Formats: sequence, structure tokens, C-alpha cells
Amino acid sequence: MKRIFFYLIGFVILASQSSCGYNTMVQKDETVEAAWANVQNSYQRRADLVPNLVNTVKGAANFEQETLTRVIEARAKATSVNISPDNLTPENIQRFQQAQGELSGALSRLLVTVEKYPELKANQNFLELQAQLEGTENRISVERRKFNEAVQDYNTTVRSFPNNVMAGIFGFERKGHFQAEAGAEQAPTVEF
Repeated sequence: MKRIFFYLIGFVILASQSSCGYNTMVQKDETVEAAWANVQNSYQRRADLVPNLVNTVKGAANFEQETLTRVIEARAKATSVNISPDNLTPENIQRFQQAQGELSGALSRLLVTVEKYPELKANQNFLELQAQLEGTENRISVERRKFNEAVQDYNTTVRSFPNNVMAGIFGFERKGHFQAEAGAEQAPTVEF
């Protein structure tokens, strides 16, 4: 009788610990999903600014059409890559990051080329758009950092014992991080 009683108490303790671990993993998974939504929101803000930037540049300068076309194509590609929060694998995040990186590169080329047009640099609308774009890039950086922190916290939880047992049972898998793009460790060359 005592042994059954101790088994019952052990089972209750194990079940309560498992429940707490499961609930913690659910909360951390939701935090990762919210952080991912904020990342996507920041990228969407940038994508929404691009048409205004392109139209301002078109209207203010006799501009190289090829550069504008690259920006528009990169924006279209970046907005077409969508990843569900349930599928945040390292490969999918890399694909998303690559599409966004192409847009970043196209925007950088656009802003460098704009230096040739003094009347555009003095245009107040362009200056405001450029400031908004810079602010958006900063927001993207902040949201990506917050996302990586949420993923690290989540991954630590689902990989720690005894949570890893519960994670395996209930299908909680590791999530991917944003990583620096290849060549990001080298400073860009600025030429005048």
C-alpha cells in the first residue's frame, strides 16, 4: 500500500513538473512567434517605403533606369518570401535573409548612385524618405536581435533536461537564428 502511495505521489510530482515544462515551452514558442512577426513587420515597413523612394527619385532626376529596376525587382522578391512562424528552420530563415539582403544591396546601390544628382540630394521629400529608410533599417536590426534572443531562450529551454524529453514528446523543435551575411565581417569600400 505504501509503495502505491509513493508511486502515486511520484506520478503527481512528475506530471506537475511536466506540465510546468510544457507550459514554459508554449510561452517561449509564442514569444518567438511574436518576435518573428515584429521582424516581418519591420521588413514590410521597408518594402512599403521603397515605391515612394523610387517615385521620388524618378521625379527628381534623369536617373539610370537599370538601378531603379533592380530595386523594384529586389523588393518584389523580398516581399514574396514568406515564412510561417511554425517553420522557422535555419534553411528557411537563410532563404528569407537572402531575399532581404538583395533588397538591402539594391537600396545601397540606389543611394550611392543618387550622389551623382545634386538636385535630388537637396529634395526635401527625398531626404525625409532617406531618413525613414535609415530608421527602418535600424528597426530591422533591433527586431532581428530581439528575435535571436527569443530563439536562444526557446532553444535553451527545449534542449535542457528534462524539458528535452517533453519537447520530443510534444514536437517542440529547435528554431533557426538570423546570422550575419557572408562577407559582413569586412568593411565596405567607399570610393568618391
